[in-house]
Amino acid sequence: MNITKKRLDDMERCYCTGHVTIDGALFAMFASEQIGGACYAYTGRDLTEKEIVWDNAGGTMSIVEIPGTNGQFLGVQNFFPGFQAENAKIVWGERDSENGWQIKDFLFLPYVHRFDILSTGGINYFVAATLCGSKAEREDWSDPGRIYAGVLPDTPKQEMTITPILKGLVKNHGYCRGRIDGKMSGIFACQSGIYAVVPPEAPTEEWTTHHLLDAFISDAAIYDLDGDGQDEIVTIEPFHGNRINIYHKENDRYRIVYTCPGEYKFAHAIWAGKLRGKPAALLGMRRLDAELVLIEYDEKRGSYQTSLIEEGSGPSNVAVISQESRDIILCANNSVHEAAVYFVTD
Repeated sequence: MNITKKRLDDMERCYCTGHVTIDGALFAMFASEQIGGACYAYTGRDLTEKEIVWDNAGGTMSIVEIPGTNGQFLGVQNFFPGFQAENAKIVWGERDSENGWQIKDFLFLPYVHRFDILSTGGINYFVAATLCGSKAEREDWSDPGRIYAGVLPDTPKQEMTITPILKGLVKNHGYCRGRIDGKMSGIFACQSGIYAVVPPEAPTEEWTTHHLLDAFISDAAIYDLDGDGQDEIVTIEPFHGNRINIYHKENDRYRIVYTCPGEYKFAHAIWAGKLRGKPAALLGMRRLDAELVLIEYDEKRGSYQTSLIEEGSGPSNVAVISQESRDIILCANNSVHEAAVYFVTD
């Protein structure tokens, strides 16, 4: 693989990245966690056309496109550095060809950190994790977080009712989308491990929950990295931790089969999927060498290999877009206040 970096923009405390498709055109999105921070969208062949989504909000942890729409999305605002998130909320955004980007308040949910929209049976289910319930000060974890779920309405004007489906989750920080028993699922990571939540076939039914792994996990990604037909779990341990592990399932139990060599600090960004058609994982660290690394499984050697993509950038979050002739890694390089993309070609 050939990887070429393109710096899109300066952005103070660039934290979040996501993407939407509008009238067939890709819009890569980057947003700041800073108080009063911005969110920008980039489009065009090389993502050189910049638009302001908002310019005075900040605290954006996640952006997710709403399935079945023409680029409408949900995003977090008001989750500021230092876990100042008592006023955190979900906003609903869309791009109007005449009036530009329109942002509306949708759901107020204190300390909402990660969320997703899982579609099954023709229904868009909203699922979200709160880092905690409340805080007296930064290191107060006495009020654990929860996972909430509800049915997403068709418009932001309609109210959405959410209910907790899991409680008591301390440092409820990590999230990725995965599949459990062939069903689209939300995978959450916290101090007591990794939990999967599976939406029901009908809104009147209950969600299914699984406790996949019992360890202190900050963030996780799930994908079949070694090609054996079942997913591995890639983890950052412990909270904002310094260890990167890969777990393989044997006899219904997960065990560590690989730990990334080297010294890391404040690991935070994580993704797993396919790069140019090959299974891979991406990890980003925000301190020390502040690197972005690639992990791949070498079938000939029967082992995992870690390689360096870049040092000194300090990624907080990454996302990957697969295209016919290239893949695009979207990287919120928090430590250097940079929105960047990496074009991956064969």
